[in-house]
Amino acid sequence: MSRTQLPVIQDSPDDLCVARVPLFQGLSHQELLGVARLARPRELATGEQVYAAGADASQLLVVHTGAVKVARLGPSGYEHLIRVLGPGDFVGESAFLSGRPPTHYATATEPSSLCTFQHSDLGRLVRSHPSIGLRMLQDVSGRLQDTESRLVSLTSGDVTSRLANYLLSLRGRAGAEGLEVALPLAKKDIASLLDTTPESLSRQLRHLRESGVVTPRGTRGLLIRDADALMGLASGS
Repeated sequence: MSRTQLPVIQDSPDDLCVARVPLFQGLSHQELLGVARLARPRELATGEQVYAAGADASQLLVVHTGAVKVARLGPSGYEHLIRVLGPGDFVGESAFLSGRPPTHYATATEPSSLCTFQHSDLGRLVRSHPSIGLRMLQDVSGRLQDTESRLVSLTSGDVTSRLANYLLSLRGRAGAEGLEVALPLAKKDIASLLDTTPESLSRQLRHLRESGVVTPRGTRGLLIRDADALMGLASGS
């Protein structure tokens, strides 16, 4: 069950949930404190659903810590992963802008904390700070561009190139042996994101490992030893 408590307003701007969100960048510390007073915290356990498709999700949800996946169910019950939200990411703006209920659902993939804003409060914030509305539209536009790029990748590339592109998109830490990255999702979720099966994904990862392109590190870690080879696979060459 979700656990809600009264919001705590911290003195340091870096501690504020809203300070992590690009949506509120440009606001002064005092303005951020005002925004934070409207935020309602919510704690989620792994696997706990944030909201379901068709729900009255009249809230903007901002991830403070943890991760939340946004997905849809196909007619056959197959889950299509749309995106994964990390700290500073938000969802719920589409319902705010269009007034329509969501066609997807959101679930915590690990213990997570959220800051939620009622749409009525968000409307007042946008009227008081027009830059919030502009940044919201910029974020939506960026997602549309990402969706277009993903569609091109899905229709023009094979599983190998899609996986290579995905691995190259992960943030990592450069070391003497290569680039260390961590898979942020379970393999079944990555497979859904890449529009393939977990079995096919495992085969591709095994091929990359046997070719010396990557080396497993722990449960979800990977060491990218040959980034040039991975970029070649990503481009289909």
